[in-house]
Amino acid sequence: MSYKDLEDKISQDKIAIRYNVVAEGAAMKAEDYPEVKEILPTEEPFRKIALEILYEDKINALKDVKKSLEEGYSPIELINNALMKGIDAVSTLYTKGVYFLPDLMLAGDAMMESVKECEKVLGHKSDTKGTVVCFVAEGDPHDIGKNLILMFLRAGGFEAIDLGRDVAAQRVVEAVKEYDPLFMTGTALMTTTMTAFPKVVEALKEAGLEVPAIGCGGGAVRKDYVETMDMTVYGVEAYHTPKLADAILNDNKNWEDLRKEYSDIVGEFVSEYAS
Repeated sequence: MSYKDLEDKISQDKIAIRYNVVAEGAAMKAEDYPEVKEILPTEEPFRKIALEILYEDKINALKDVKKSLEEGYSPIELINNALMKGIDAVSTLYTKGVYFLPDLMLAGDAMMESVKECEKVLGHKSDTKGTVVCFVAEGDPHDIGKNLILMFLRAGGFEAIDLGRDVAAQRVVEAVKEYDPLFMTGTALMTTTMTAFPKVVEALKEAGLEVPAIGCGGGAVRKDYVETMDMTVYGVEAYHTPKLADAILNDNKNWEDLRKEYSDIVGEFVSEYAS
């Protein structure tokens, strides 16, 4: 076969298209998923800003938030009807496996920077449902899981306090005294650092303190290990965190309830909690 024959046989307009696009069709736009359509606002400027969060466009989101504030839109309106809707849509696509970790982080950054602009006009932090304290276990420098939890909590309307990485048990005790949180989360990536969790529980008991629940999770953390301690519940996914916090806040659930009803609370079958 000559080169000319081969050239005629190959469709040049398809040669650089991924095989799965040919097989499955072009990817659906993020805003066209039915679940996302239900979340996104229809009124402007809220829809435009929500879409900018959905598409991780921090520069234009900030620009349009500033413009909307100058035009007299309420900062609370912009937070609730645009920014929170956009990040809710992002969370939905993440749980579906359409969006991935970089998408979450970029969209979360766009949302939080835009919220800060609203809070400048508001003169104080926007109202939240309640406070959750988040930390990475002592000795552990890995904070991606903790950062995801912070993003999901803030998107869910909670004040999420970030204690950072490598947090000593005594610092956790001080944070409980300072913030009186309705929930706490601790993450650890390594088997060696998850041993910090029982130290936190003991330090709280010695100080005469108790929290409704401490969610413990991370790469090496196991459910059977977490459930050897009081006050703790094994956290399966970062995006479950606001649902657990809502259960504590709205239904007065404690750590024992969360263990027993985990799948019902998060709204999906979780094999680790199957009876």
